[in-house]
Formats: sequence, C-alpha cells, structure tokens
Amino acid sequence: MFLGTHTPRLDEKGRLILPAKFRDGLAGGVVITKGQERCLYVFPMPEFQRIAGQLREAPVTNKAARAYSRVFFASAHDEVPDKQGRVTIPAHLREYASLGRDLVVIGASTRVEIWDKQSWDDYLSASEEEFADIEEGVLPGGL
Repeated sequence: MFLGTHTPRLDEKGRLILPAKFRDGLAGGVVITKGQERCLYVFPMPEFQRIAGQLREAPVTNKAARAYSRVFFASAHDEVPDKQGRVTIPAHLREYASLGRDLVVIGASTRVEIWDKQSWDDYLSASEEEFADIEEGVLPGGL
C-alpha cells in the first residue's frame, strides 16, 4: 500500500527519483498514465494488469468504456525504475499534467500519483473543505 506525501524534483531529462518508501513496491516495473484532475497515475505492473483485465471485461458496445480505455492505454508508458529508483516521465505526460520542476508524489493506496506542486496545492485548497462532507458518501456509515 502506498501512503504519504513526498516532494521530489524533476531533473532536466524528465526523470523523477521515486520516494525511497515506494521503491520496493515499484521495482518490478511501473506503468505511468494519465490520471484524473490532470495528475499522473503510477501503477505497479500487477495492479495495472488487474485494471486492464477489468477494462477488457467491459462491453465494447459501452461508449464510455471505449473512450476511457483509449485514453488510459494510449497514454500509458511502461518502464522499470533504474538502480537509483528513477523513472523517465515522457514529454506528453509531463505536458498533460503541466509538470514543472517541483513535484508532489502521493501514495494513493494501490497507486502513486504525480502532481505539479502548484496544481496539488490548488487541488488541496479547493477540496479540503469538502473532505469532511464527502466521507459519508465514500464510506457509508463513516469511519
């Protein structure tokens, strides 16, 4: 399970050093793809394969499933982190997420998310107040 918030920097070659806490879970290979709210999702390969299996089960006649699958898979980039725990984020994904040099990398349970620092700060500011209000809708009965 991936937990926590980290603030690495993107180097001039578009590489990110994965937080040390996440490296063991991602050492076998990752898939980086577009996420919601203009962040990037980083999945360990087994989790990506599980999600891919679920998407394969969706009927091809389902327009929303087709549209989601196209974007999800077309933007995906697979890679094995190097010995220093670095992954290269392709230009098209850096552009999608508006990644600058300063990043925020969060653990989101079964995936990691990569955010531009300013985008993350803006997202948190906009959603902090809603956090308490949405708990019951997400977790029926609350914690």
